[in-house]
Amino acid sequence: MKKLILAALLIIFALAATSAVAKDWAKVRIGVEGAYPPFSYVTPGGELAGFDIDIAKALGEAMGAEVTLVAQDWDGIIPALLAKKYDAIIASMSITEERKKKVAFTNKYYQTPAKFIAKKGSMAEFSREAIKGKNIGVQRATIHDRYLTDNYGKDVEIKRYGTQDEAYLDLTAGRVDMLLADSVALSDGFLKKPEGADYQFVGPDLTDPKWFGDGAGIAIRKEDKELVEKFNMAIDKIRGDGTYKAIQDKYFDFNVFGE
Repeated sequence: MKKLILAALLIIFALAATSAVAKDWAKVRIGVEGAYPPFSYVTPGGELAGFDIDIAKALGEAMGAEVTLVAQDWDGIIPALLAKKYDAIIASMSITEERKKKVAFTNKYYQTPAKFIAKKGSMAEFSREAIKGKNIGVQRATIHDRYLTDNYGKDVEIKRYGTQDEAYLDLTAGRVDMLLADSVALSDGFLKKPEGADYQFVGPDLTDPKWFGDGAGIAIRKEDKELVEKFNMAIDKIRGDGTYKAIQDKYFDFNVFGE
């Protein structure tokens, strides 16, 4: 009888412990970069803004959750998630097999190709031979960094930057010949601005899943499976009710979600 009572008590304690640690996700902290326009940037007034920022807020509303945005440098964005500085990352992070080893991902919330840019007239035709020996800038620890290193690391000089804005400054100063990044980030963050008037896209769209993954998703700690599902349902909800399109049309004149 005592053994039965003890077993029952252990079950009750286990259930209580499970309830105690279960999360309702009424409040969600989201890690963002704030240095990757038009997806995320800081306004002159010091406010976070951009496509990723608006999507994060819209997803929070769709989940019925109070969202807190936490700015974090890209280099430490996954370690800070794992250290529980925040609960999710919405920072144009591509869903790749390498990152899946560390974190879980939601379904994609957008997908755009990568491209190179260079000064107008500097390259008649893009080829491995044409870029051999050039200095090429890329944001450090990104899918673009990995692609450039794996495919052209022996042919070019790679210069890595903490932020995309730093790369733009070195390009206009002549310290690098080319940049590789997301095509939309390059277009809206640089080419459409006065300082980017003398530059253009070169080479093909780069989309190979081996390096560029399956679109940008929301990174979440592997143990927080319920939060992954909540975000997936929220993505479907804002896609279905027109919220996503309204945010997209605020920043882009084309479909960034992809197929």
